[in-house]
Amino acid sequence: MIKKKLIKLSGWGNYPVIETYAVNLKNQTDAKDIIDEEVIARGLGRSYADQAINDNRTAALCIGLNKFLAFDDTTGILECEAGISLEDIINVFAPRNWFPMICPGTKFVTIGGAIANDIHGKAHHSDGSFVNCVLSFSILLADGKILNASREENSDLFWANFGGLGLLGIILTAKIQLKKIETTYFKQKAIKVNNLDELLSALNDYDKTFNYSVAWIDPSAKNGKLGSGVLTVGNRALYNELPKKLKSKALKLHTNKKINLPFYLPDFALNNFTSKILNRAIFYMQNSQKEFVHYEKFFFPLDMIGNWNKGYGKRGFIQYQFVIPKDDNIENLKAILESIVSSGCTPFLNVFKIMGKAQGILSFPFEGYTLAIDFPMSEKLKKFIPQLDKKVLDANGRLYLGKDALLDRNTFRKMYPQAEEWLKIKAKYDPDNIFTSNISRRLGLTL
Repeated sequence: MIKKKLIKLSGWGNYPVIETYAVNLKNQTDAKDIIDEEVIARGLGRSYADQAINDNRTAALCIGLNKFLAFDDTTGILECEAGISLEDIINVFAPRNWFPMICPGTKFVTIGGAIANDIHGKAHHSDGSFVNCVLSFSILLADGKILNASREENSDLFWANFGGLGLLGIILTAKIQLKKIETTYFKQKAIKVNNLDELLSALNDYDKTFNYSVAWIDPSAKNGKLGSGVLTVGNRALYNELPKKLKSKALKLHTNKKINLPFYLPDFALNNFTSKILNRAIFYMQNSQKEFVHYEKFFFPLDMIGNWNKGYGKRGFIQYQFVIPKDDNIENLKAILESIVSSGCTPFLNVFKIMGKAQGILSFPFEGYTLAIDFPMSEKLKKFIPQLDKKVLDANGRLYLGKDALLDRNTFRKMYPQAEEWLKIKAKYDPDNIFTSNISRRLGLTL
């Protein structure tokens, strides 16, 4: 009998916080022992809200499923258990000239979580989302069977799991494609932009030259300065491109030393004044970048600050990420930005990217513009978010379910009409709703 412990649990945004029965999984037998009850798999807890919490039900903690199973050094195909993290892969394989193909804003993501949220990064427009590097996976179903899923075998189960929030089973192992690299550095360029029109023009200018692009935009800028900030574009650095002082450490790994935030900041520290100070500092750092930068700073700058989520106080925060189509949507994008600036909800960080073609069923990305914004939680925010949801919906956009905290069921179904197709697959593989979570009940992803 596996021991369960009732604990308080939340996502990375520390909102909401609920009580969940936590179970540590160490092997496939442990996993089979808990599927007679309502359960959700959980990795390193970097989904922001209620994706991997289960109010007075069970959360299966999968980080104990952390073994490498096989690796082909000629093809870069890795087979591993689903509790392996991107950090684990980088530590072992970067010195051997291999790197994860798709990297989000943190390396503390398990393979199972990467599939459940179909994670994406700064190169979605060129590399796509995580599904593009997954060849197959094995998954424990509600009836106790373990199936293999790929594009050719059980393909409906394969596609439904990307963005499926772990609601179809517990992913046990995966075969993924790694990317061959010469160095662990990037060659980058910073472009200052004075408004949204300049930003979109710069993105278009550099789209074919650089695989990676991301923009920080000033969350307080208004009127003619709306959308001002710094666009950063980059490519993986080749060995011969590196300056001499970097060639001796061309495959350098990240350090495990961090600046730790040991306590929650008081709520009064989060205001328009501190937001402006923070964003001025970010502007300076983004606009003063070196030509060659290590992957830690390029992909994972916040990983260098332990428990940075505590900076938003005990009330927590949400990261609101939406995507809207490119075509004829500039005015809608401006209207959304203007509503954020004038909301009084003090956005602390705005990150803007372009996205490529859609894949999967409940996967978030499609071709368009995406913006992710950090908001400290407040009653004012709870009233504002439905207004913001409506503007995104009116622009034919949708929210990233891997970060969402407040979306209502009706708006979700309008943003994701393909949910009907997904629910048919849910009924096929989990008719009794063994796999469930707070977000599944909130959005109606249970039968």
